[in-house]
Amino acid sequence: MNLDNLLDQFLTHILTERGLSKNSVEAYNNDLKHFLNFVEERGIHSINDIKRTHILLFQKHLKEKGYNVSSRYRYLVSLRRFFKYLLREEIITEDPTRNIELPSKDKKLPKVLSEEEVEKLLNAPDINTPFGLRDKAMLELLYATGLRVSELVNLKLNQVFLEQGYLFVMGKGSKERIIPFGEVAEKWLRRYMKEGRGELLKGNTRSPFLFIGSRGKPITRQGFWKNIKKYALQCGIPLEIISPHTLRHSFATHLLEHGADLRSVQTMLGHADISTTQIYTHITRERLKREYKKYHPRAE
Repeated sequence: MNLDNLLDQFLTHILTERGLSKNSVEAYNNDLKHFLNFVEERGIHSINDIKRTHILLFQKHLKEKGYNVSSRYRYLVSLRRFFKYLLREEIITEDPTRNIELPSKDKKLPKVLSEEEVEKLLNAPDINTPFGLRDKAMLELLYATGLRVSELVNLKLNQVFLEQGYLFVMGKGSKERIIPFGEVAEKWLRRYMKEGRGELLKGNTRSPFLFIGSRGKPITRQGFWKNIKKYALQCGIPLEIISPHTLRHSFATHLLEHGADLRSVQTMLGHADISTTQIYTHITRERLKREYKKYHPRAE
């Protein structure tokens, strides 16, 4: 089987059996095609002829071409997964990526708001208007559940169970998860649905979407992000610490600071790997250090 056929076989596997999104599969395709073209240009046409030295040469090639650490890291992760699959399928007998260290990558901690800043942001919308009432409900639900903004704007009425206090979403890799929310978010959702949503629908009463934008259509991710920036400016929160996922990061960090179990937070966020969730424990430790230095008389 030639290299292109093996690549197609692997891509089919991660799409159909592993449930990765089409965007993720396309990213793997681009990375692996780049590598396979690289080795073919050097006379390698059989998967069993690819050795550790070819992986190292490719990493060197990427560095010389100006690829940054994050990109080289991603390429090696793609290669590792590809060769691990081939080894498991007994197509190869040795994994050439084995014992090759990932390029050192500085982990940037997500920006997180303090609880006081969250309170200001959540209280910024003008709840006397249908749009403000919608934004208030969206912000409250976002902070209550840690949803991704893309999940929030695509929520449908049949995904939210107000009486039971939970919702369900299909996250990355088509994985369904159930997330609880509290009484405050429930209160604002009920008020928005009673007083605001009908006005925003513009007669389009058959829309299945919970949060409505202009002309009765669902609000877009870009539209909601624009509103978050507006409210941040309104209440004096620096824009450099605001992102579409700021409330998601704040949700996770505040839960952990108040004693939540890491596995529970992982489940609510929809992380496949707990190491992704552990980044929030680093944030809580950093905040604790800052507080200690700021207030302890013998910290300096």
